[in-house]
Amino acid sequence: MTRRRRIRGVLWVSLVLIAALAWAIANFDRLMPALLRLDPEMRAAPHYTDPEAAGPDFLVQGEYAADGSPFAVQVIARGERRFDARLYHGGLPGAGWNGATPITLRGTRAGDVTTLRGRAEARIEGGSMVLTTPDGIRDVLPRVERESPTLGATPPDDAIVLFGHGTNAFDGSVDDAGRLMQGALSRDRFRDFELHVEFRTPFEPHLVDQKRGNSGVYLQKRYEIQVLDSFGLDGAHDECGGLYQQHRPLVNMALPPLAWQTYDIDFRAARFDEAGGKSEPARVTVRHNGVVIHDDVELAGPTGLGAPETPEPGPIFLQDHGNPVRYRNVWLRPKT
Repeated sequence: MTRRRRIRGVLWVSLVLIAALAWAIANFDRLMPALLRLDPEMRAAPHYTDPEAAGPDFLVQGEYAADGSPFAVQVIARGERRFDARLYHGGLPGAGWNGATPITLRGTRAGDVTTLRGRAEARIEGGSMVLTTPDGIRDVLPRVERESPTLGATPPDDAIVLFGHGTNAFDGSVDDAGRLMQGALSRDRFRDFELHVEFRTPFEPHLVDQKRGNSGVYLQKRYEIQVLDSFGLDGAHDECGGLYQQHRPLVNMALPPLAWQTYDIDFRAARFDEAGGKSEPARVTVRHNGVVIHDDVELAGPTGLGAPETPEPGPIFLQDHGNPVRYRNVWLRPKT
């Protein structure tokens, strides 16, 4: 083979690889979830989207609190009758917790009784927890189900309904129960707006970290507010409510999996000068289940694999990360 033919061959292969890379980047939104679903752990794990079918561990996991009690507990299912728990001083996150480091407990379920131990001890039976604290205080905490104060919020007269109320303005799929599935892209594009989103993460007790209830609400398809089953975690930039790779939430307001949750978002797009240069960063305020978790923070630029910043408006994108996250009652109020 002559040197010229070898060079041509190398150039041809390089062009093919560049074209393949460009295609992969352009189709990443569809390619990534397909690849994630090939993960052996993701394939083997059960993914519950219906509380009635979620099994006995689902009835144990959740929040335990009582009016007047100095403590509250979040219990996280880990699969095969195993549980972690976090004991909070003052109350639940967003409802009295004083910010002190939670106490971690671990334990298992045997029949109808779940026992957790650490620096404190807890026994759960019949939807109630008997807690013994490190100071020897004994308290009874019922299992509670908190609800966002904006859950089911009615769209104002000047709102644009994107999903629900007889409308579907997304390109995406709807499940048999009429809920919008992850991987949906709004047909319209928006600049400055207020956005209301309701979402529900699945119950996936055998999975951990980014494999558990992962999705995301992308503003202008540029800036991601992470959706994840982060119930009982610390609250990081890549956990529920985080502005991916930029800002962690002020408090982790994630409710247990299969509880409907809300984001109420106030977004101001980046500004550009006449020459096309960015003159002001995008800014956002986020309320998660009614509690402010980001207060008018700056977005340095697109998050993760978000689209490039331009003066043009952009769509709302509900990311598909391989988990069956569901959405409903999505509406938006454009701001002038």
